[in-house]
Amino acid sequence: MQTLTPKRLRQENRAFAGTSGVSANAAAQRFRPAFRDPETGRVENSRFEDGRPAPVHMICGLPEEWVIERDPDGHAVAIKEQIESGFVRGGEFYTREEAAGLAKA
Repeated sequence: MQTLTPKRLRQENRAFAGTSGVSANAAAQRFRPAFRDPETGRVENSRFEDGRPAPVHMICGLPEEWVIERDPDGHAVAIKEQIESGFVRGGEFYTREEAAGLAKA
């Protein structure tokens, strides 16, 4: 596993291109981009830095305790490696794999 960075999110998007494992396609299935810490079970919706809901996976609005690196301007650029990107629908978290699989069913 690698640290969660914008580069890793782009890699995940490429891996799930054409499926509901990508935000653009998941929205049609009522999935909202989110993140989960599997160690604690904490789930956070993807947000812009100002707290508004983001339509795609953004690390800038995640909890301070998840941030492990910031750029010189103070923006989050790396998150703890155990944090996983996925989606929330109906109050439940789905990994990218699960979201992609449900959309096929």
